[in-house]
Amino acid sequence: MTAPLTPPPPPHEQSSHSAWPPAGAGHGVDAHHHAVAPGSAGEDGPGMRTELREAAVITVALALGGALLGVLWNWLAPRVPLVGDVVDGAWVVYLKDTEGEQSIGVDGTFTLLALAFGVVSALVVFLVRRRGGVPGVVALGVGGLLGSLLAWRLGVWLGPAQDVLAQAKDVGKGVTFSAPLKLAAKGALLAWPFSGVLVHLGLTALFGPRDPEPVGYGPHGEVR
Repeated sequence: MTAPLTPPPPPHEQSSHSAWPPAGAGHGVDAHHHAVAPGSAGEDGPGMRTELREAAVITVALALGGALLGVLWNWLAPRVPLVGDVVDGAWVVYLKDTEGEQSIGVDGTFTLLALAFGVVSALVVFLVRRRGGVPGVVALGVGGLLGSLLAWRLGVWLGPAQDVLAQAKDVGKGVTFSAPLKLAAKGALLAWPFSGVLVHLGLTALFGPRDPEPVGYGPHGEVR
């Protein structure tokens, strides 16, 4: 007698371990990964916004720091001596020392002070942020230039009066007085931004954080 055949189990009683994943399951996993990816990309957005805010703060701080540079320039720059005289009934003003180098000293003082401000500002920005980045470098350049412009105009305003004829008349004939503060070499305005950017790039290259080295795998899956 032939044994009765055992009917196959119902579909719902089949082992879940041997069942294939339903069609589209892999797409669901991929979709999950793709859904996470925008979040990770979106995390870069706030980071960039933070860098832009920091760059704006750096720019404003350096621009306002130009006031200190202007005060120091007016205080430390040598004075150019002038003398007034009356020729044919008209006042004339001329240099007391035609071979003096005070005018060069005025430009040199501004340049040296601006270089020092650039080095200090780059060092402070690097110590505060401890990383590089295009926004920070641009902020150092733009802020340094704005600070130099403010220092130049403020130093001229704080210095001797611009009307040399009026000064000559006030002090009298043959009396020495100081010429207005003048920046003849306008290239000195770039000393602060250039030194700030270069020093910051150098500090970042030497002491900035390093990118992690990529992990390699051997032929048998070992890490190397």
